[in-house]
Amino acid sequence: MKTIEELIRSNRDFFEDGEPSEGHFERFSRQLERKFRTTTIKRSIVPYLLKAAVVTLLVTLSSLWTWDHFIRPSRNRMALGDVSPQYKEVENYYMYQVKLMESEISDVEMINGIEQQEMLKQEIESMDSVYVQLQKELKANPDDERIINAMIEHYQTKLEVMTFIVNQLKAIRNENKNTTEDEKVSM
Repeated sequence: MKTIEELIRSNRDFFEDGEPSEGHFERFSRQLERKFRTTTIKRSIVPYLLKAAVVTLLVTLSSLWTWDHFIRPSRNRMALGDVSPQYKEVENYYMYQVKLMESEISDVEMINGIEQQEMLKQEIESMDSVYVQLQKELKANPDDERIINAMIEHYQTKLEVMTFIVNQLKAIRNENKNTTEDEKVSM
């Protein structure tokens, strides 16, 4: 058997002058593509968009479910405004007055500052916890006038206490101003 080297030497003229047959390069390219799969695969964006839409929908629904079952605080409570439109007006009036008093309390400078503000905040929160309990009782018995009256009295008492606190803070502030002015005059 002849070796490859002998075959090439004996047919040297054929290898130097000969051209590959027509379509050789196209067939060779197709074989390479088939072997290495270099053809581009066209992919649609639609499946990715559908997946993104499904994920977004699931996140939204799970957030709403969590809000409804765990976060929403008023689910087991009932406000005065839920009983009748007249009580809603009463509740809105007292809520507005309480907000005004809260802003006045925060405007008045306190002697010990943060310590007194924290103590006052805790007292107001304890008053609010009583109101939350009344709201729960109203949810259980929406037609009970005693609960409705207790809620209104709670607002009145809260306003009275807050007014007393504001007046006391203003009096203390005025006393401090007077003593500092007296000290300045005596110097």
